[in-house]
Amino acid sequence: MCTKRIEQKTGLKPAVGAETCTWTGLPGLENEPFGTPQSMWQKRELNHMMKLKTAITLLAGAAVVALTGPALAIDKVTVAYFLEWPTANQTAQVDKVYDKEMGVEVEWRAFGNGNEMTQAMVSGDVHIAYSQGFVPFVVGVTNGAPLKIVGIAVTYAENDLCIVRDDAGITKDNAKDLEGKKVATPIGNVTHYKLLKSLEHLNVDASKVELVQMNPADAAVALIRGDVPMACAFGGALGRMREVGKPLLTGAEQEAAGINTFDIVSVTDSFASEHPDLVRKFMAVTEKANADYKANPDAAYAKVAGAAGMDIEATKSTMANFGFPTAEEQAGANWLGGGIQAATKGVADVMVGAGNMDKSLDDYSQFVDASFLK
Repeated sequence: MCTKRIEQKTGLKPAVGAETCTWTGLPGLENEPFGTPQSMWQKRELNHMMKLKTAITLLAGAAVVALTGPALAIDKVTVAYFLEWPTANQTAQVDKVYDKEMGVEVEWRAFGNGNEMTQAMVSGDVHIAYSQGFVPFVVGVTNGAPLKIVGIAVTYAENDLCIVRDDAGITKDNAKDLEGKKVATPIGNVTHYKLLKSLEHLNVDASKVELVQMNPADAAVALIRGDVPMACAFGGALGRMREVGKPLLTGAEQEAAGINTFDIVSVTDSFASEHPDLVRKFMAVTEKANADYKANPDAAYAKVAGAAGMDIEATKSTMANFGFPTAEEQAGANWLGGGIQAATKGVADVMVGAGNMDKSLDDYSQFVDASFLK
């Protein structure tokens, strides 16, 4: 599993080989007992979120003061991104198409996780975050970070699934049989939110399903061992889980039901308001790079692999499960036209219920802006 996917979910940075891009687990969790309600993983996640909240509170105050001054000309735009997370737009990154079309130097700065991106944006060090994780964004804006979503960077529903054991006899057609049974899943993140939405879609009463907090590695062990009939996870753990079962809903079936797994393109409020033309040009270059990749993916792999710090075969394998929505699709009802707003509120409420945030906002529509896609 790629470093970035682990970090997006947990805010932690595990050891990963840049070329193989495989799951190596989180330090100290290998021997953690099955079903521990407050795992080390969860404690670390909560601690990281508390640090993020404090940092945002301090930095947001400084940002408000900075916004009171006049807009200044800009000669460099800094974009946050992840290594070992290959995306189609990286051909334009390598060829400096962004620099040419935007008329400014574009600096690409690699980060360890989405929470670090939020902090850098609030402090003014970063203008745009490309492929920022959804959960770090939700945590940030809920705690006062002046950010907004302007696009969808990548979708990857097949990399975040709930797997049912083959011998459980449960499919999407009789999913109500999950009522009264245990399901292993991370709690308080996108995987948890998607599970609840999937159960709702299949007319399963979630209050009658016993959810057991587990990180992906533990969830895979529990499913393989037969401790639970279904487990939900992301990344490398899914490969092991598929050896004993199949998805309750495939990625395509989830997306058809409006249950999406994705990373976003986010910008600071100040950058969007002071330099809307640059945001619009950034999104236009990205749209063209995505289209070129879809038309001829083989021509892109070498450049993308170099920018992502991966070998070509690992890049191909990772990108095989990625989707890059068009600007028209991103602006539609399933995404920035309403779906993202609802998902942001839904994820925030799930995180509050899990104890990962103190509160959620009543409405998140102010943090979504589709105008830069047009």
